Amino acid sequence: MKKSLLLIGLVSLSSLSFAGTKSYELVLDTPAKVGAVQLAPGDYKVKLDGSTAVFTDTRTNKSVSTAVKVETNGKKFAHTAVDTTKDGASDRVESIELGGSTTKLAFSY
Repeated sequence: MKKSLLLIGLVSLSSLSFAGTKSYELVLDTPAKVGAVQLAPGDYKVKLDGSTAVFTDTRTNKSVSTAVKVETNGKKFAHTAVDTTKDGASDRVESIELGGSTTKLAFSY
């Protein structure tokens, strides 16, 4: 009995470590190039998976991913913020500061 409870506890704890990846919400008002992908205007959730940023459209639930350079700031960012530059008719996302964390995602072109 004790062994089975211990095993259940270990399995529960290990599953929590995989479920702990946090996602961040952002809104794109215009089409935007993010790394190697083009995103339409809309609401997205972004999640970091190692050196890959995964963007999920909240309306269609479709996901795309692109390579990202992860940088660490000295203090936590208060809000999630997207830094863009104009690139013709669309925007180019240079970086995303993830609110509530010290993580900044930098995209290369």
